[in-house]
Amino acid sequence: MTTLKEQAQKMAQRVARIYGGKPCINQYVFDEWALNDGNISVKIFDAPVKDWALFVINNRNRDYKDISSLECNHDNKYDVVIGPIANDDLALLFRQFSKGFIDVDILVKEMKYKKLTNQYSFHTEKSLSYLKKAGAFYE
Repeated sequence: MTTLKEQAQKMAQRVARIYGGKPCINQYVFDEWALNDGNISVKIFDAPVKDWALFVINNRNRDYKDISSLECNHDNKYDVVIGPIANDDLALLFRQFSKGFIDVDILVKEMKYKKLTNQYSFHTEKSLSYLKKAGAFYE
């Protein structure tokens, strides 16, 4: 089982291979009290459920136009979004759904067999102000 640090190192190496440069991991601290202080809007997905899948798909689709939808964050209505990472393991499932080969219920069912890690996604300057840099690690 790989640790979060090992996963971050692999991602940094991959990004450096694609874009050039040397791998670097920046580490930040986030006080979770901010999620409940009422100053930022937070959307939380506890598991890879139907609402989460549609949210991910809609927000990856730059042509998605229903900005008022709660399943869309193109307008940054949520300062922070928390939920499973839609990683490369899910890419095939998302493509199959987007092309109409499977429906959303099959998509969600198949995702339950994947080991997913949660992520915090910061979408606004206000949410970024809650992050404090704790260090940087270079390879």
